[in-house]
Amino acid sequence: MLRLEGVSKTFRTGAFGRGTTAAVRNVSFELRPGEVVSLIGESGSGKSTIGRMILRLSRPTTGTITFEGTDIARLSGAGLKEYYRHAQGVFQDPFSSYNPVFRADRVFATIRRSYFPGVSDGDWRDRVADAVASVNLNPDLVLGRYPHQLSGGQLQRMLVARALLLDIRLLVADEIISMLDASTRIDVLNLLADLKERGLAVLFVTHDLSLGNYLSDQTVILRRGAVVERGLTEKVFGDPRHPYTRTLLASVPRLGTRWEDLPVPSFGVHECDAPMEYVDDGHFVACFDTERVHHGRKSESA
Repeated sequence: MLRLEGVSKTFRTGAFGRGTTAAVRNVSFELRPGEVVSLIGESGSGKSTIGRMILRLSRPTTGTITFEGTDIARLSGAGLKEYYRHAQGVFQDPFSSYNPVFRADRVFATIRRSYFPGVSDGDWRDRVADAVASVNLNPDLVLGRYPHQLSGGQLQRMLVARALLLDIRLLVADEIISMLDASTRIDVLNLLADLKERGLAVLFVTHDLSLGNYLSDQTVILRRGAVVERGLTEKVFGDPRHPYTRTLLASVPRLGTRWEDLPVPSFGVHECDAPMEYVDDGHFVACFDTERVHHGRKSESA
């Protein structure tokens, strides 16, 4: 459904834009219908930049992003509008997606104006109520309210309901639970799992390893804008091969162990320019110049 091939993004920096910063470097992966792919990395690793490029909020410097075989960079006008009928995003701060002077359900009205201008008022109310109920909210308790009258979890689920009013096939969920309290996080995670069961493809952008492991079928590990390891979640988490992935997993707090006692390894790794190496079925790792390089493996391009 969604394919990224050699995607890079470089930003101009410094006085008069004379400098450059590579936010994303040669990223490739796929997302299939009914699949959750977790994009995991620390802050500044390029996760959100990738999500923005998928949603056409930013354009790649090099590489291609295709949706159902169509290069989204070539879309404009009606073609781009149709793309947004199938691909939507929900972002980290739910409050920033709402204008505080308008009722929260105004986000549904924008969808109606753009995509369903001919639908009657009664039919539209029924559609909105069904979409809100499908994300485990009571329409009578959330519709007609202002953003400050609703919780972050309720606002996030209303944004998902907004996407469901369209013929959505792809959802980019960018750190959507990082601002929610623990009591509502599981509700949103279960909602994403339910969307997966309906056949939606979900790109779950997160820095939280446990959440990625809980939800995803595939995992992509980013470091400094580049993919260092990717594959089936149980293999990436169960048998991590790249030193950076191992460091991330070793940094996870453990019950009964003090933070300063955690065995966090240090490493000096410089990634190679060669294609990612095949280490197991559905498991690839970037090469790196230490004595632990996986020699004798077939590459991704083989």
